[in-house]
Amino acid sequence: MTKITVAGAGAFGSALAVALDMAGREVTLVGRNIDTFQTSRDNPRLKGVPIPDSITLTSELNVTQDDLLLLAVPMQAMSGYLEDTKPKPKAAIACSKGVDLATGRGPTAIINDLLDVPSAILTGPSFAADIARGLPTALVIATESDLGEELQEALSTDTLRLYLSHDPIGAELGGALKNVIAIACGICIGAGLGESARAALMTRGMAEMLRMAVAMGAKPETLAGLAGFGDLALTCTSEQSRNFKFGLSLGGKGPAPTATTEGRHTARAIVKLAEAKGVDMPIAKMVAGVVEEKLTLEQAVSMLLSRPLTKEWPYAYRADLHR
Repeated sequence: MTKITVAGAGAFGSALAVALDMAGREVTLVGRNIDTFQTSRDNPRLKGVPIPDSITLTSELNVTQDDLLLLAVPMQAMSGYLEDTKPKPKAAIACSKGVDLATGRGPTAIINDLLDVPSAILTGPSFAADIARGLPTALVIATESDLGEELQEALSTDTLRLYLSHDPIGAELGGALKNVIAIACGICIGAGLGESARAALMTRGMAEMLRMAVAMGAKPETLAGLAGFGDLALTCTSEQSRNFKFGLSLGGKGPAPTATTEGRHTARAIVKLAEAKGVDMPIAKMVAGVVEEKLTLEQAVSMLLSRPLTKEWPYAYRADLHR
């Protein structure tokens, strides 16, 4: 049996480790904070779900060429983590959603640049608590390598259903960009602008996601699936989403979440990429402006509402249609 090592003992990495262990896989969970729950097996990042004794806990990454490595480290730390550890697994599967702020690269590009191993991304609509408790969840495993079906089989369980894609760019951009739209939706609800406004933001946000993804070489149909629309729907409508809760706090409702909120970094990175590609992304610009404290809430709302009236282009994702 292929050994599975999960690097990153946060909520999502721990949840994947628990789910795969329950399915009979040999799992190792690696994290800097492992010592805090090595004995109790109670990870504070995944409250209420003890880490089974059958999962090996360690602070040292040690993988072989026969192992699968799931990288559940924060997106902004992935490059440094791989440079420091230099692992050589059978395949490295990114489980982070976002765009590197320093380089504008997605997780599979970082893996391809730093490791000489097949890369993939595991993404889609999911909350860590649901996965850990064995609730039905569907994700996408996207890779350009010929290991796709093997990875799909190895990482699927009775309750964790994986769909195979050969468009990692589209899959990772869907997962990254929906966080930005989720922040916008959180701002909308936090500021009391209403459910109709949220629906508009989600719909126009989907149009932005399509434009940017296609400009980056992704397939538009990928954004219509779990990695795009599915993840957008979940993240923009639930307070379990860190990005949505962060947006709520920006809109004046409740405290900001203490856990990593990738969307705040992705918004800044994607605005730079959009400008370089000539892609119009007004919602992302609004979020970046609020996050960087360059726009007040009132200015942000005014910026979106004062845009010129135009036709609706729900499927305007061709390279020549950037608005």
